[in-house]
Amino acid sequence: MEIRIDDLTEPKVIALISEHLRGMFENSPPESVHALPVDGLKKPEITFWSAWENDEILGCGALKELDPTHGEIKSMRTSSLHLRKGVARKILEHMITVAKERGYSRLSLETGSMESFGPARKLYESVGFQYGKPFADYTEDPNSVFLTMEI
Repeated sequence: MEIRIDDLTEPKVIALISEHLRGMFENSPPESVHALPVDGLKKPEITFWSAWENDEILGCGALKELDPTHGEIKSMRTSSLHLRKGVARKILEHMITVAKERGYSRLSLETGSMESFGPARKLYESVGFQYGKPFADYTEDPNSVFLTMEI
């Protein structure tokens, strides 16, 4: 698997982001969807990675700099064709490594509280994220959970 910084122009990447957004809106009320569209991921404070095997996209993830010591995990998604193969774990571990290299002392994320988000929450818990309060511009929402990890 090759994980590389992506400029979000490849049609396969755009299709995966579209799959991600569809999934978020299928499993969450619209006011609780915090996933970003392609244009939202092209901000200077966001680094976006895609994971590939040959010419097949496996998954993606993004890291948003909230401040010089705090990053936010965004847009974690594994292609529906590659679920339960360790793709998300490898992307997440890559982003944690980059966060450490950047000198961040903390990583945070928001994900859904519903059952469909259970596998994602288990992944985050398994690498050391702990449940906490809203951060950045987030507010309390019964459809969201907030996790943070000191690094």
